[in-house]
Amino acid sequence: MMDFVKVNSKKGGRPKKAVVRERTTGIRLSKTEHFIVQEKARKAGLRLTTYIRQTAVEGRVQTRLTTEEQGFVRQLIGFSNNINQIARACHQEGVLKGLRYFEEIGAKIDQILRRLKV
Repeated sequence: MMDFVKVNSKKGGRPKKAVVRERTTGIRLSKTEHFIVQEKARKAGLRLTTYIRQTAVEGRVQTRLTTEEQGFVRQLIGFSNNINQIARACHQEGVLKGLRYFEEIGAKIDQILRRLKV
């Protein structure tokens, strides 16, 4: 009887992960604490376990911008177009008129930045 030997036998399945998490740790939370942590994870755009791991290891989690803050950022981006137009106006019409435009835009930018700080 002849025995057959497989040549070049590769294992199938999922590829190995770069970081293997071998240990699990349980924590106990009250319903209120669980709700708070879950909401913070949701606002950060992370799964609950990822949020808890990041806060435990790094001590901080950077949250995503709220829809209101995203609107402020869009307004700031829109002002960049206005600044280009002001620069063009300074070259065509003179510096004094351009300075007036810059003051108007600067006041709007300051107002938006104040809203973002709150």
